[in-house]
Amino acid sequence: MIDSLWQFGDIVIHIDKYLDVVIQQYGNWAYGLLFGIVFAETGLVIAPFLPGDSLLFIAGAYCATNHFQYWFLCIGLLIAAIAGNTVNYFIGRWIGERIFASESRWIDQNALRKTHLFYEKHGGKTIVLARFVPIIRTFAPFVAGISKMNQARFQFFNISGAALWVFSLVTAGLFFGNIPFIKQNLNVIVMVGVGAAALPVLLAAFIKIFKTFQKK
Repeated sequence: MIDSLWQFGDIVIHIDKYLDVVIQQYGNWAYGLLFGIVFAETGLVIAPFLPGDSLLFIAGAYCATNHFQYWFLCIGLLIAAIAGNTVNYFIGRWIGERIFASESRWIDQNALRKTHLFYEKHGGKTIVLARFVPIIRTFAPFVAGISKMNQARFQFFNISGAALWVFSLVTAGLFFGNIPFIKQNLNVIVMVGVGAAALPVLLAAFIKIFKTFQKK
């Protein structure tokens, strides 16, 4: 029993490597597993270790071999990504309301107010760009909730960022995922590509955050 659970956990964590096995064993249920993993990775603060970018890319590659249906996969992943961020946001908001109401000397209320102001001003860009950065993708909506970012504004950028993330990576996998060199170096290529696109903007965002918190 323990060995079976351990094996299943290993498959979930490294599903981008075991996807072929999952499809063969579970057929169309593989869609549900992918949707669940994307939801958990974006919706649960405790699950940033789950695959994201590489999973979408390799899933797109399986669309090219007709193991997955492109539009059904993209729509399902999009719903999972939007729902995950939404749940994460409301968890953060629930916690944030209690933090703001607390008079505990362990909580820097001034820092919380500055975080709120930052997300009101730059939260949209942060939510969209965070989609392409592992770990940050998991924490960005949670912090947006804690900082009480406007809900309508959050959802607009949540949906926009999810659509850009899902369709760009799945489509890239569809066209390039089965090239031998790319298949053999998938994780490195995905990380380099994501890093090259996001790093300059992230650095600018961090500089703005630093300047925001430096102001009296």
